[in-house]
Amino acid sequence: MLLAPLSLRGSFPYSLFYHFPRAFKRQSTLKPATTFHKVIPLCNSFMQNHVLLGINLAGFSNTAVSHAFDEFPVQENEENSKGFDFFHIMEERGIRANFQTYLWLLEGCLNSGSLVCGQKLHGKILKLGFDSEHVLCDRIIDFYIAGGDLDGAVKVFDDMHSRSVSSWNKIINGLGVNKWSGRVLGLFCRMIAENVNPNETTFAGVLRACSGGNVAFQYVEQIHARIIYHGFGASTLVCNLLIDLYSKNGFIDYAKKIFDRLYLKDSVSWVAMMSGLSQNGHEVESILLFCQMHTSGIAPTPYIFSSVLSACTKIELFEVGEQLHGLVFKGGFSSEMYVCNALVTLYSRSGNLISAEQIFSTMRYRDRVSYNSLISGLAQCEFSDRALELFKKMQLDCLKPDCVTVASLLSASASVGALHTGRQLHSYAIKSGMSSDIILEGSLLDLYVKCSDIDTAHEFFLTTETENVVLWNVMLVAYGQLGNLSDSFEIFRQMQIEGMIPNQFTYPSILRTCTSSGALDLGAQIHTQVMKTGFQPNVYVCSVLIDMYAKLGKLDTALQILRRLTEKDVVSWTAMIAGYAQHDMFAEALKLFEEMQNQGIRSDNIGFSSAINACAGIQALNQGRQIHAQSCVSGYSDDLSINNVLVSLYARCGRIEEAYLAFEKIEDKDNISWNALISGYAQSGYCEEALQVFAQMNKAGVEVNLFTFGSAVSAAANLANSKQGKQIHAMILKTGYDSETEISNVLITLYAKCGSMDDAKREFHAMVEKNEVSWNALITGYSQHGCGIEALHLFEEMKRLGMMPNHVTFVGVLSACSHVGMVNEGLGYFKSMSKEHGLVPKPEHYVCVVDLLGRAGFLSRARKFIEDMPIKPDAMIWRTLLSACIVHKNMEIGEFAARHLLELEPEDSATYVLLSNIYAVSGQWDSRDRTRQMMKDRGVKKEPGRSWIEVKNSVHAFFVGDRLHPLADKVYEYLGELNKQAGEIGYVQDRYTLLNDVEQGQKDPTVHIHSEKLAIAFGLLSLSNTIPVRVFKNLRVCNDCHNWIKYVSKISNRAIVVRDTYRFHHFEGGICSCRDYW
Repeated sequence: MLLAPLSLRGSFPYSLFYHFPRAFKRQSTLKPATTFHKVIPLCNSFMQNHVLLGINLAGFSNTAVSHAFDEFPVQENEENSKGFDFFHIMEERGIRANFQTYLWLLEGCLNSGSLVCGQKLHGKILKLGFDSEHVLCDRIIDFYIAGGDLDGAVKVFDDMHSRSVSSWNKIINGLGVNKWSGRVLGLFCRMIAENVNPNETTFAGVLRACSGGNVAFQYVEQIHARIIYHGFGASTLVCNLLIDLYSKNGFIDYAKKIFDRLYLKDSVSWVAMMSGLSQNGHEVESILLFCQMHTSGIAPTPYIFSSVLSACTKIELFEVGEQLHGLVFKGGFSSEMYVCNALVTLYSRSGNLISAEQIFSTMRYRDRVSYNSLISGLAQCEFSDRALELFKKMQLDCLKPDCVTVASLLSASASVGALHTGRQLHSYAIKSGMSSDIILEGSLLDLYVKCSDIDTAHEFFLTTETENVVLWNVMLVAYGQLGNLSDSFEIFRQMQIEGMIPNQFTYPSILRTCTSSGALDLGAQIHTQVMKTGFQPNVYVCSVLIDMYAKLGKLDTALQILRRLTEKDVVSWTAMIAGYAQHDMFAEALKLFEEMQNQGIRSDNIGFSSAINACAGIQALNQGRQIHAQSCVSGYSDDLSINNVLVSLYARCGRIEEAYLAFEKIEDKDNISWNALISGYAQSGYCEEALQVFAQMNKAGVEVNLFTFGSAVSAAANLANSKQGKQIHAMILKTGYDSETEISNVLITLYAKCGSMDDAKREFHAMVEKNEVSWNALITGYSQHGCGIEALHLFEEMKRLGMMPNHVTFVGVLSACSHVGMVNEGLGYFKSMSKEHGLVPKPEHYVCVVDLLGRAGFLSRARKFIEDMPIKPDAMIWRTLLSACIVHKNMEIGEFAARHLLELEPEDSATYVLLSNIYAVSGQWDSRDRTRQMMKDRGVKKEPGRSWIEVKNSVHAFFVGDRLHPLADKVYEYLGELNKQAGEIGYVQDRYTLLNDVEQGQKDPTVHIHSEKLAIAFGLLSLSNTIPVRVFKNLRVCNDCHNWIKYVSKISNRAIVVRDTYRFHHFEGGICSCRDYW
């Protein structure tokens, strides 16, 4: 519906004219004077006409008439002075000037810039009554507008007897140019009310005023309706301004409709539409529109190139920008300053500083934007020295740096930690009066924060007067970097007390601090405020919330937030995937990664690395390789984070050669690369290789961190290499990591696995802060060493101090009960898991209970317990029951367990060995032989028994009946002496338990000497009497060897520690720490 002719009167009454602000920047000078080319010739013609009439002009005197104008400035244009002199001659001769004469004189004043002359002429015009001539009044209005006297122009306009459309246009355009948008709209309303029909020039002036002033957009829409009503809806001049206005106010769809309906488009139309699209986040459409214009044969202008190049820069389509550079060169615009500025910005942002500097150096004219673009590019690439040199050159070129210049230099200083340079720039900003600028305040605060000068940052923050939420956000980030949750939250609280409204960047800043500090409860409270303030739909805020909940273990809450997102945000998805991988929920991580791809969301490097890490966690080598291939196709083949996790994938899957090759392919290795290889080797059982890589890392001079030490100590612990473990411990003390809780935890495990519980206890009690892992490590150590009572006492102490036990804790507690035969206590602890602590038992807990019952001889109860389990029994549960049946020679339940075990793991040699042994101890030799034959037929090979002992920094390994050792003869000779001495005090050898009568007569007795006996004999021969003999075996110690070691410890008066696959045995004085219960 078209707007009624007077529909704007309600919005803009006459009084509105006086209410709009009148402030404007008064121009001090007019345009330079030009030749007064009209007055003299016309006046000559006028004089000639009067001469023909017989008028005598001979008596006219210049000096006489010039006296009246002695107030005029001496420096006025000479020709203009002559014109005024001749005007006085005319007056003295009685020749009355008409309005045309005054019009010519006003033209001279307008061209010469003489405000005083013009005002005097205006006085004469009013005195002689020529103010009724609207042409003359129009020129007077032009004069006052040009001189910056807008009030004078308005007064002339108001006093006019009749006003043409041209008069209205002059005053509207004059006021609009000087940003008097309120008065322009008031005049426009008055024009409509006086029934003056505006033309396209009128509407263009009004729209320009709206564009330059703070005008409510509803008025623009009403003006647009008027434009259509008066038939100018297709005017190119008017539509170009409408496109610009709609675009600047965010109504890009309306702008596109106006552009599409415009029949005659000029270069300004295309520029307005392209700029509008780019400003509203539609950069791709802007570039496509340029392509459409180019293919239509329309020649682009410098402004068009500048606009489309800026669009390419914003969305980082640098290759397209380089192609446009070719068109710029072809079109002959390579010397245009606006185009060159856009090109410098393009190349600077892309990191191609060579091209940026080349274009900059060839520019004929440079403005402040030219310098700022290159300085910003140099700062972005951390070339702070070159940026400062350009800053000095800018000043030599008489261009005053602005806030953008200094802000870019501050950014460069902050990125390289150049605090001294930043302070100098701060001083320059103060001297130049720019320090209170909102951009500079943020840059200065950011400088001090990034340079870790938080005290100065806080002092500067307190001096700022601008109510700028950005400054508060920077301070939140500052305290977040320090992990200072209390100060960070105090800033967050104080900003709200002072009335500052948090924005979409405030919440992520404080939430990240909650994440790093583990403050889940506080983070949840802030989440509540996020919902109250309406930021719940914000993608950026949601991504940080997902990251917080995922990292702090609230994966269900994180997933709920992800599911509520309406936008497909890759950061949110990858945060969720990384959270699953971090909490060892590898299957869920990979499932979500697949779902993300199915929804068309392209993964970033974080998503790919998290997915490959999940594959490493479940040793899904082929799937990990496929995801790595996808990452390469997506352009991440050289990404360091992906290559690091690829090393971890191969290492954890046992592909040590491929892992090392992947490691070697990384050009810029960081400590994460080394850590990935070390931890991968350690976790896949290649602990010796892990320690070798650790040694290489130290030789290479790579900085070792907390994670490195943790992996290296774990590798030493798995090898029970106490000597190397102690060496690493010494490095930890030297580098100051001994105060870290995680390091102390792995050291407790190291000493426990190396059989040194005294060192483990010492490390535990020296800890300043203990977590549940610390308690679990010592409880498990006590359990492995058969110190069940100590383990249970420690568990009760843990609960008394308020530490919450977890699944690992109960594995240690149940194992401790099993190793010392505390059946009832163990069953009570198992029931308390769910009843008192809310923990659902896992398979490993059921294994502990079966072991607890089986060791104590309650095999029937163990079988019933398995049958009543809420989960399906796995191979470990059946293997545990079968082992107990061998000890207690229970054939029936043993065969029952073996059948289930063979169904689950038909390729496992331990099952056949255990079944064969139970037949042997029961005397069923035929069944034993059938089991062994079945093992051969299926190609299953038994893992040979092997024992290790470290002597004088060398590890010596022995197999059953081993004669390959260089000192084998001495070892066997000494072993014979030990057997003899042991026999004298009661030892009876039981080497034939698993052999029938025929085999006992055929076999060489030395063939059956187990590896631990050989290792112990070698240790007694080689080690000092004060050093305990420590032996490690890959299989369970048999009854005969266990009995033999007790006697040997007594006759040798030596402490002997044997670690098998089940536990530690401490032998001393003929007694074992297990009390013969293992």
